[in-house]
Amino acid sequence: MDGGIDMAYSKHFGWQLQRRLQEVIRKEKYGELLVGDAVIIPTFEHGIDSEEVQELQKRDDWAKCNEGQPIKFMISAPTMRVPLDVSKTVNAYSTFRAVIIAVSQHNETAESTDQIRSVLCPGLGTAIGTMPHQRCAHQMRKALEMYVLGRDEHIRNPKDLGTVWKEHDDMTEFGHADIPPPPKEGKVQKWSLFGLF
Repeated sequence: MDGGIDMAYSKHFGWQLQRRLQEVIRKEKYGELLVGDAVIIPTFEHGIDSEEVQELQKRDDWAKCNEGQPIKFMISAPTMRVPLDVSKTVNAYSTFRAVIIAVSQHNETAESTDQIRSVLCPGLGTAIGTMPHQRCAHQMRKALEMYVLGRDEHIRNPKDLGTVWKEHDDMTEFGHADIPPPPKEGKVQKWSLFGLF
């Protein structure tokens, strides 16, 4: 956690967060947290007694990001296994789906005071992964609609592989300048090497 958005987390919460996350990944995930999986760990945001971290937290006031509430948990959900271009993948969808499922599972057993009621999330795969911001937002919205709002049951439980392919194409192609966004209702136009279908 020493580059990009991860560095911001390490500076704010302290290096203890990285050490504890690595330990959880070693013990619970056999040493590797893959795309489509997530873990949740406490941040100890207000319980860190390091003067350096407390000074950084004063400078980087994140209270505005969470309506003045402490950020109790960090959800680690990778968008790529190693740094690479994920712009033509469904990695933002898979990652945000993992976040939603992890939060749901966490809340099933957590005390009411430790339940996660909101999630602050950066653009997934939009920096090193070079995913266009619109595509990332589209994929994250798809995960939210399916796994929080219960929409698109035909995709979660498809009758055939063609349904999954069409949805996959929609999520990987959305965001190009030459492809219009999908309509809200009705048939989604698809672009391929063979034209529209």
